[in-house]
Amino acid sequence: MFDTISGNYDGLNRVISFGIDVKWRKKVLQLVKASNPKTILDIATGTGDLAILMAETKAEKIIGLDISVGMLEVGKQKIAAKKLSQKIEMMVGDSEKMPFEDNTFDAITVAFGIRNFENLEKGLAEILRVLKPNGTFVILETSNPTKFPFKQGYVFYTKNILPLIGKLFSKDNVAYGYLSESAAVFPFGEALNNILKKTGFINVVDMPQTFGVATIYSASKK
Repeated sequence: MFDTISGNYDGLNRVISFGIDVKWRKKVLQLVKASNPKTILDIATGTGDLAILMAETKAEKIIGLDISVGMLEVGKQKIAAKKLSQKIEMMVGDSEKMPFEDNTFDAITVAFGIRNFENLEKGLAEILRVLKPNGTFVILETSNPTKFPFKQGYVFYTKNILPLIGKLFSKDNVAYGYLSESAAVFPFGEALNNILKKTGFINVVDMPQTFGVATIYSASKK
């Protein structure tokens, strides 16, 4: 599904979020940058937006992992254009069964990807496994506003406007229907905090963004 929309994905993200997703990713960058990581893994990297942004850290190696070959190909072109191919490696792989040793990465990020995990707890357990002790884990994911009138406005937007934008930009209506539906039912805030803690993460914090339409979560490993 993601292969079919890879060519339109970046442009559509900017339109859907009114460009605010760029600001959210920069906040993720600052959280990761503060821990001075040498190795970074960006899971569900897609076309590599966040992996490319991570090049602004002092990391020696950044790996972008995704199951969609189509998305990765777009990402490789972007990385080559920015002359970052020596620093960023794009890799095909399943986030729930990663080809890395235990305790490999200083920092791990996931932007708009964990809601696509087939088994959320299994995926998070894999992340915990490959994260180094005291490592930094940061999630950026959609969430649902809970306060009036943002809650009502968000529901109207995701049910009516978002699918319409998807149809205008892409031939794959199913893909963008899925993206909006998965965002609506995915656990967020305290619910996701509890899943992270249950998996074994510590220092779990959630930071709602832009009236709660997205949330940044940070966590660590014992």
